Amino acid sequence: MLISDAIAKIIEEMINEGQGETEIKRNDLAGQLGCVPSQINYVITSRFTPEKGYIIESRRGGGGYIKIIRKQMGKDEYLMHFLYAIGDTVDEREGVAFLGNLVDKDVITEREYVLLCSTISNSTLGKLTPIARNTVRADILRHIILRLMK
Repeated sequence: MLISDAIAKIIEEMINEGQGETEIKRNDLAGQLGCVPSQINYVITSRFTPEKGYIIESRRGGGGYIKIIRKQMGKDEYLMHFLYAIGDTVDEREGVAFLGNLVDKDVITEREYVLLCSTISNSTLGKLTPIARNTVRADILRHIILRLMK
């Protein structure tokens, strides 16, 4: 298991034990895991993002901490948030990540995920220029979200 996966797992367990929130002293957690504090920051900023339903608060200084709160969102609220997170263009990697988040939140099934990933893939959109591919992919994702909201 990668150190970033181990850090994410421990933080997720802490959030679950704290009934949706936890406070982390970065240096203490890094000491427990035998890593540098910047690795804790990396995991928090890449895996516990607002797009994934988390609110991050921090206080600097000797007694500083990072507070992570899992925001509970209903399906439509989550989809609306997701809709606004899609920009004018989305590359294939971003599109797959967006769809993966929908699976994680039980909005779509694994089977729907596989089908939709195929729909937005570079090979499916291969006849378009790379810029057009990313624009069309964003449009497809927006239409999917709007249909899921009905």
